[in-house]
Amino acid sequence: MSERLSARAAAGFATLLLIALLMAANHVSARLAFQHGVDVPTAVTVRSLGTALVVGLLLHWQQVPLALNARQRKALPLIGALIAVQSLCLYSAVARLPVALALLVFNSFPLMTALWARLLYQHRPQRAVLVAMPVLLLGLLLALDVLGAASGLGAAGQWRQIGVGVAFALGAAATFGLALVLTQHEAGALDGRLRTLATMTIVGLLAGAVALARGGLALPQATPGWWGLALLTLLYGTGITLLFTVLPRLGVVGHSAIMNVEPVFALILAWLVLGQAVAPVQVAGALVVVGAVVWLGLWRR
Repeated sequence: MSERLSARAAAGFATLLLIALLMAANHVSARLAFQHGVDVPTAVTVRSLGTALVVGLLLHWQQVPLALNARQRKALPLIGALIAVQSLCLYSAVARLPVALALLVFNSFPLMTALWARLLYQHRPQRAVLVAMPVLLLGLLLALDVLGAASGLGAAGQWRQIGVGVAFALGAAATFGLALVLTQHEAGALDGRLRTLATMTIVGLLAGAVALARGGLALPQATPGWWGLALLTLLYGTGITLLFTVLPRLGVVGHSAIMNVEPVFALILAWLVLGQAVAPVQVAGALVVVGAVVWLGLWRR
């Protein structure tokens, strides 16, 4: 019995690492697509509607009932709109910053979640959040090279270069944190696969509307862009499907903090695929951020 549990735990750990790798590769693929003519609304539209199609087929195959109560019907459109904003903001950050740095700033969302829970539901932040906050912020300061020492640009030059991207990543963290809080309190009982279908459909439609308002979908202008667009859709859809179908069966949802190694995977992949590199002090800052977020997730378990 203990050997069976150990094997299940090992399989769950490996699956979580795989999901983190898939999500990191998704963002690297997105940057590749952006470099060859794809814009952010197009990437979010294709990714989200492709994922919704796959999850919808999965729900049909597994015969999951598509039933929502009145509270869930009210909450899901708002949650979907927030995830749409988060997706647009995060991909906008990925288009402007080294991929790993964009994901590191976005990984501040646990702090945003605690803030929204306090503002909306009067939940006091856990002591672990208060302990992790200064550590995480210190790591971000190092990773972003806020004084421009590693880049040699100085503080003003560095922020001219990264300021817009950082603002988009923080916007993604804030909207994602709010979406998580609303999901927990307003739609927590809903099947995760059904919630994903509804959310991705709303995100895809909203992003598509933005793309049309800008003159239509911006398709790739070269072969690498098509590869990037196809891969970001495939990788994201596969990662989300694994997250909501395989993991519950493994019983390892409580170990999901390990998925926060995604920026580390992104750092490696972006260096290999895109030639993006960061200074050693920024790598140290990245490890501090990842360590703080993983510790926070494990403490909550």
